[in-house]
Amino acid sequence: MSGHHFWLSDAQFACLRPLLRNNPRGGPRVDNRNVISGILHVIRGGQMWRDARACYGPPKTLYNRFVRWGRICVAARIFATLAAAIAATDTVMIDATHLKAHRTAPSLPKKGLFPGVSGASRAA
Repeated sequence: MSGHHFWLSDAQFACLRPLLRNNPRGGPRVDNRNVISGILHVIRGGQMWRDARACYGPPKTLYNRFVRWGRICVAARIFATLAAAIAATDTVMIDATHLKAHRTAPSLPKKGLFPGVSGASRAA
């Protein structure tokens, strides 16, 4: 397992193992550890599913499991479990790609659409 890929540690996966069902349907499955590592790698890098590395498994498998686990709230429990294990819980990071203002947002105070906020300076 290479250093430029994201892989869950043994301790992290041991915490997640109880959250995962162990009743596979159909043919042979891609290992859950690979799938979770691949999902986290894609999400952290802001990649498209089809750009996921082959070492994690087929991109369609990563996407399908992420969607399926999202519907039955397993993905939320996985992320909560991983976040709870981090020591620095007082640190919050916001990615700028999640903050988006409408192109008309700067002009709204000038037009008086927000009465509490005004572009003009207030009288003393």
